[in-house]
Amino acid sequence: MRGSERLLRAVREIWESYNRHPFVMGIQDGTLDREKFRYYILQDTLYLEDYAKVFALGALKAKSTETSNLFAGYILAMNAEQDVHAGYLAEFGVTAGELAGTERALDNLSYTSYMLRVAYEGGEAEVLAAILSCAYSYEVVAEKILMNNPAAGKDPFYGAWIQGYASEEYAAENRRLLEMFDRMSERCGEEQMRRLTEIFTVCSRYELAFWDMAWKKSK
Repeated sequence: MRGSERLLRAVREIWESYNRHPFVMGIQDGTLDREKFRYYILQDTLYLEDYAKVFALGALKAKSTETSNLFAGYILAMNAEQDVHAGYLAEFGVTAGELAGTERALDNLSYTSYMLRVAYEGGEAEVLAAILSCAYSYEVVAEKILMNNPAAGKDPFYGAWIQGYASEEYAAENRRLLEMFDRMSERCGEEQMRRLTEIFTVCSRYELAFWDMAWKKSK
């Protein structure tokens, strides 16, 4: 079994719950309260700031130029994701001052603090395990949305978000991450694999908490 398959098997039930979440279902059918999405976009923009730092630490911890370039390249690839966020921030009339003055919600802060701690304390494989849950789950969520409602990608408001995460460009970056993790995991002993699975599972639980946070607009 490939290392990535082991991770995904461990979180199957958690990931299956993402597309049943009312926030995601609201994006799927276009009925999500836009104020909830506004709150989500603000928090996710702040999240991406720390998320990029985790990749930067991965580049620092990398044991090869190839792996370092992978982490660094993904930071550049995040520009497309940030462009989508910037479009929604402009749509909502969010100013730079409002964004700078927005406090991170507790779930958001807890999630990024956990990933950063993993990155500081662990090696390249631990960093990659922490990153993968967010990176790959968004692709899976977006593809499942389109599977359930093929017209969702053409929604005048939420379509850009769906298309961004369901794009071939986004999927290609994830394939690189998954392939690298599979190669790394071949060198891991059972104890380390249990640790990597734990990290991936915790981050998957945080992803679900993030959807809850956005739905409830919790602080």
